[in-house]
This record gives sequence, C-alpha cells and structure tokens, in this order.
Amino acid sequence: MVSVAGKRSAEMAQREVTPSNFLAQLDPLDLRELRAITRERLLSKGEMLFRAGDPGEHVYLLQSGRIKIHQLSGAGREVILWFCLPGEIFGLAEVAQGGGREVCAEACEASQVLVLTQDQFRGFISSHPQAALLSIQAMASRLRVLGHVLVNLVSDDVNTRIAKLLLRLSARYGQRAGQYVHLSIRLTHQEIADMVGTTRQTVTSVLADFRRRGVLRMDNRRILIESEDGLAGMIRESS
Repeated sequence: MVSVAGKRSAEMAQREVTPSNFLAQLDPLDLRELRAITRERLLSKGEMLFRAGDPGEHVYLLQSGRIKIHQLSGAGREVILWFCLPGEIFGLAEVAQGGGREVCAEACEASQVLVLTQDQFRGFISSHPQAALLSIQAMASRLRVLGHVLVNLVSDDVNTRIAKLLLRLSARYGQRAGQYVHLSIRLTHQEIADMVGTTRQTVTSVLADFRRRGVLRMDNRRILIESEDGLAGMIRESS
C-alpha cells in the first residue's frame, strides 16, 4: 500500500524530475546534432565553472557529475539555489536577458560538461522546437522550486524548512526501495544549511531529532528517509 506522502512524492517527481533531464528527452537525431556543436570541458571537484559577474556567453549541459548553483550574500555566505545532475541544462538566464552571470556554478565532484555559445544555442533552438520547449520547462521547474523555497523561508520555522527540503529532495533525487527513499546525492550538513538559511549546527541538531523520531537515518552522508508520512506530519503540525 503506497502512503499518501509516497503518492505525493511520486507526483512531485513527475512534475519536477522529468523536465530536468534535458538530454534524455531530446529526440536522438536532435541530440546528435546538438552534441556536434558542443565542446567538452572537464572539471575537478571544487572547480568553478563560472562566477557571479562573469560574462554570460555560454550554455552548459551536464554529462556526468554534479554542479552546485549558488549565490553569495552580502556577508559572503553561500546560498545554494539548486544542484544540477547529469542530463540537465544550465546557464540559460543570460540567453534571455543578456548581461553577466548572477550566480556561481561549482563542481561538487569530478564533472563533464558540454559547452556551446549563446549564438549556437539560439540557432539550435530556432530550428529545433522540442529543444526550445524543454529549455522553457527546465527554467519553469527551477522557478517553481525557488518560489517554494522563498515562501518557506518567510513563513516556516527551521524544522519545517528542513522537513520540506527533504521531501523536495526525495521527489527529485530519491530512489524508492519499498517504503523507504534513498537520496541519490550526498549532502553535507553545511550544504543543507545553505539551502534552508540556517547554520550547520542547527541542521545537525534537527537531523538528530528526526532520527530519534524515526523518520530518517544517515548512511555515509546519504539520507535514507524512513517515513515520508512522518515528515509530512511534522509539516502539518507546524501549520
């Protein structure tokens, strides 16, 4: 019997994960044509692909690895906006509005990126309408997620923000095994803190409380959600 939270998680995955994998959704012929106009770039862990203020001259497609998209606050604190996983397209905002980068892109692990210029990308999507639609879907999905994050930051306490983050992560990065959900990405407590606007120490305390309540456990920095219903219940209690 699938729980209500499990059904909700699957529905969120259908809405958010499917649009995110740009390369997997392209028609095979379109994909071959796109690859023909890109060049490959290899990044080592911690290497910056671009920084805020850099010229926004290229569009990127992640072949392998993981890329962290983040901004720095006025106090120099890192605020993580989202992670890019293989198949995803990024660096799109400047195609539409021009100007320099407003965010940073950093490799969380060894990563392989396909790169093409803005002019090449514009030319490609002008003759490949499916690619244009997928690009719009990718940007809309990220905008929707960031909208949820903004509302949560304003209205929720830190326990609720972390519970909602875990459910979002389970929808996007979760691998279901019966009633449990393994998150396919490793996250440090600091990265979680940077995603919900709190401190590493607070995240450690909240996750320890969640473990005591039987809703999750940690395995080599990977989170195993043992009860999506439990997380959803915490969110309802705080409403």
